[in-house]
Amino acid sequence: MKKILVPCDFSKPAISAFRYALDIAARSKGSVYLLNVVQLPVLYDTALMPVLNFEQEALEDLKGKVDKSFAKLIQKYNKNGVHVVAQVVFGAASREITEFTRARKIDLIIMGSHGASGAREAFIGSNAEKIVRHSLVPVLVVKDYSKARIRDIVFSHTIDPKRQDQLIQKVKTLQDFYKAHLHIVWINTPLNFVTDTETLKTLREFAKQYKFRDYSLHIFNHLDEETGILEFTSSIGGDLIALGTHGRKGINHLINGSIAEGLVNHSRGLVWTYSMKNTK
Repeated sequence: MKKILVPCDFSKPAISAFRYALDIAARSKGSVYLLNVVQLPVLYDTALMPVLNFEQEALEDLKGKVDKSFAKLIQKYNKNGVHVVAQVVFGAASREITEFTRARKIDLIIMGSHGASGAREAFIGSNAEKIVRHSLVPVLVVKDYSKARIRDIVFSHTIDPKRQDQLIQKVKTLQDFYKAHLHIVWINTPLNFVTDTETLKTLREFAKQYKFRDYSLHIFNHLDEETGILEFTSSIGGDLIALGTHGRKGINHLINGSIAEGLVNHSRGLVWTYSMKNTK
């Protein structure tokens, strides 16, 4: 976790994400990249071609104001002298964050999130949810800043075992960084019911195959996976939830949804995700 990207709109969750990123970078001797994406309104001429209705002078003025806000933020919170790079770009947030991640070879994105619920979740979703869906690298979602040590990581074992080598390595790296205990849990639901005897055998083989250390195996019964993960995490006092996401899009996403994105919206604690589309 040497290169950490924090998309920043100066909201309270974004500032919490920046403060958390500074703590991680200080520990890993890494750098933090602050990125503010300004999405400009678009007009259409008679040929239906997009025309940006801004002159260069106005854009430079806007950039200058954001740079000043960055300077104040860095001065206030960067007490350990972490290397921080701040940048303003113009465009669509999801696309610009993806391009920045690729260009700078980012290792981790830390997002602040208010979460989303009800109609807003169904039709709009949170920005963090969209980044989780499309990100090329692991994403850590933060709701509120805390210096509390990460002692217990919950890893939900629900992904196709044939496609998870990279995910497992990322999770093991995460566990090693925090020196935390890993709780590997299978959420048993009516739709994917498996007997405890069979599930425990599968979990033991899984743990042996990937040579996990400092871990425990769990089976938790619930009506649905997302709520099951949240309730299990609460029951053991977990500090962070880690899981893979399928990164579904379009109709597939609308019909099947995403457990990871649901957790990003509904969990009060830290949620770490890695897209399984990166393992193809």
